[in-house]
Amino acid sequence: MDFIRKNIYNPLAVGIAFLILVAILFSTLWVLVPPPPRSIELATGFSTGLYQKFGEKLQSELAEQGVSMKLRTTGGTGDNLALLADENSGVDFAMIQGGVADLSKYPNLVSIAGVFYEPVWVWYRESSFKNEAGKLSLLAQLKGKRVSIGNEGSGTLTLASQLLEASGLSTNDFHVEKLKPLDALEKFKKGELDAVFIVSAAEAPILKKFYETPGIRLMSFEQADAYVHLFPFLSKVTVPRGVVSIAYDLPRQDIQVLAATATLVGKDDVSPALVTLLLGDTYDILKTYSYLQKPGEFPSGTGLDFPLHVDAEIYLKDGPSFLHRHLPFWTAVWIGRFAKIVIPLLVIFIPLFTYIPAAKNFFLRLKLSRVYEELKIIERNASIPELREKNYKDLADIEKRVGNIKVSMLDAKELYDLKGHVGEVRGRLNLHSELV
Repeated sequence: MDFIRKNIYNPLAVGIAFLILVAILFSTLWVLVPPPPRSIELATGFSTGLYQKFGEKLQSELAEQGVSMKLRTTGGTGDNLALLADENSGVDFAMIQGGVADLSKYPNLVSIAGVFYEPVWVWYRESSFKNEAGKLSLLAQLKGKRVSIGNEGSGTLTLASQLLEASGLSTNDFHVEKLKPLDALEKFKKGELDAVFIVSAAEAPILKKFYETPGIRLMSFEQADAYVHLFPFLSKVTVPRGVVSIAYDLPRQDIQVLAATATLVGKDDVSPALVTLLLGDTYDILKTYSYLQKPGEFPSGTGLDFPLHVDAEIYLKDGPSFLHRHLPFWTAVWIGRFAKIVIPLLVIFIPLFTYIPAAKNFFLRLKLSRVYEELKIIERNASIPELREKNYKDLADIEKRVGNIKVSMLDAKELYDLKGHVGEVRGRLNLHSELV
C-alpha cells in the first residue's frame, strides 16, 4: 500500500502500470477470440453419394486456404445428426437432408446454408404395375408391393416413411425392405423388388446405375402440390426430359418430383471466419453443380430445418466482408481478430483519456491539501516556544517537498499560491521567535 501511495503521482510508474493493464486485457481478449481451426471433420454419407462428392470438392477448396478437412462416410442423415450431437465424435459439420431432424433434440445445431436439391426418386418396375398400364403415379399404388424405403440411419428412410404414411400406407400394407441403394439395386435387377426410394441429387453417381437397369422407370408425383402443402420443407421440382440421362432418355418425359434441401449443418459455436470460408468455397462449387438448380439459387438461407447461423445470414445477404473480399483468408482472419480486440480496448480507454486532466487536477489538489493541513498545524503551534525547533524542521521539510512538485502551466497558480502560504507561515514563525 505504501508503494502505491509513493508512486501514484509518478508519471513513469503510472504509465508502466497502464501498459501492463493494456497487455493483460489484450492477452485476455486474444484468448477469448480464438482463430478458426485449421483442421475440421465433415460427415457425408455413402462413398458413392453426392454428399461425399460435395465433401470432396469442399475438401479440395479448403486445402487451398490452409484448412484440412477430413471426410467421414456414414449411413446418411440420421447417422450424421448423431455424430454432430456427440461431443466426442470429432465431427464438426455434416450434410443433413431437409425435413428429417427433430429440432428439439438438437438445440445446439445451426445451418450454414442449403446447398442443393435432393429429389425423392421413386424407381419402379413397369411389369409390377400391369394393372395400371405399367405406370406408377400415386404412392397408394404401392400397397402389396415389395418396396425398399432406405437403410437405417438414412434420410431416405425418414422421408419415405413420412410420404407413405401421408398416402395412407402403413408398413403392414406392403413388404418393407430397408436397404442401402446398391443393395436395393441388386435386388431390383433380380426382380425381387417392385419399387425403390432414393433421396439424392440428380448428379449422384448411384442414379446412373439405376437408369442403366432395363425395365424400370421413374415415378412422376402427380400429387406433388398436395405433398408440398403438407410438408413445407419440400419443394416441387420439374425434372426435364433426358436431364438424368440423355443417352437413356431418362426421364422419358418431364416429371414432377418432391425435393428436400441438402443442408450443411454445424455446431452453434462455429467460428464466424470459418463460416465465411465455407460459404465462399460453397459458392464456387455450386456455380455449375446441379442440373436442377436455378442460377444463384444455392447456397440458400431459406427452407432450412435448423436456424441459420447469424454470420451465414449476413454473408448470404451482403456477401463477404471487406477484409475477406480483398485479402487472403488467413491474413483477413488475423487482421479481423486483431480489430475485434483493439476496438473494445479503444471503447474502454478513449473515454478514460478525457478524464485524465480532471483526475490529474484532483490528485494535485489532494496533494496540496495535505500540505495545507501540515501548515495549519505549524501555524497553530507557532506561539509555543517548546515546539519552535520542530516547527522550523517541519516547515523546511514542507518547503523541500513543495519545491520538488512538478506541475503543468495550467496548474502553476495552485503551486505558487501554496509557496506563498508557506512563506507566510515562515514569516509568522520568525515573528514569534523575535518576540521570545
